[in-house]
Amino acid sequence: MYETIRYEKDGKIGVATINRPKALNALNGAVISDLEKLIAEVEQDKDLGALIITGEGRSFVAGADIGEQRDFNLDQARNWSRRGSALFRRIEKLEIPTIAAVNGFALGGGCELAMSCDIILAAGPNAEGKGGAKFGQPEVGLGITPGFSGTQRLPRRVGPGKAKELIFSGKHIDAAEAKRIGLVNEVYAPEALLDAAKDMARSFMKNSPVAVKYSKVCIDQGMQMDIESAIALENEMFALCYAAPDQKEGMTAFLEKRPAQF
Repeated sequence: MYETIRYEKDGKIGVATINRPKALNALNGAVISDLEKLIAEVEQDKDLGALIITGEGRSFVAGADIGEQRDFNLDQARNWSRRGSALFRRIEKLEIPTIAAVNGFALGGGCELAMSCDIILAAGPNAEGKGGAKFGQPEVGLGITPGFSGTQRLPRRVGPGKAKELIFSGKHIDAAEAKRIGLVNEVYAPEALLDAAKDMARSFMKNSPVAVKYSKVCIDQGMQMDIESAIALENEMFALCYAAPDQKEGMTAFLEKRPAQF
């Protein structure tokens, strides 16, 4: 179904693997088209509990396909940026938890793709001290800005000062540094990364899907609001939980000292 993505389901966990290893999974029109189709499928899959995005080979996504976009004119560049940003916003707004399992290079559009997910997990070096995830927004070295919302999501994750340092310099950082600055949640051995992502997804899925969804709404929307409006949003989401059967089941299970069945 997809030319550049391998999509599999492990129970209620979807695993999307960007699969252009010879091009280090660089984003071109075909990958963007496949991601658009995939996200449309995920949006309609009411049984899905979480989505993991990763890359094939030694790269997560090593940026954009420069050969494809080098000769863009003004309108083409604007449309490309808007298209990618709209796609990544759809990923960000998925109701289910999303995890980027960053196995290698996550540069430019790859870093932006990872940041559109709720959680970023990264591979550290292998047993020989080689490889591992590498993050960066190196676009200024190509004469452009980040184009898929990197200037907006990176400062929201690591703060404006550190984001400016990374974007203005275009430098790459490893998984350990990415974790230190708050870009990455956790670092794992390369061979353990995907299993760790699935384990985390399962830990989310043990809980009420309604409560997890509403919590995500509170965090994502509340971060864009003043504190009073954000608290009011949380109050409303809290109340709405009582309109769903999960609340009765969760509290009844607690009182009966048994696992909840959501």
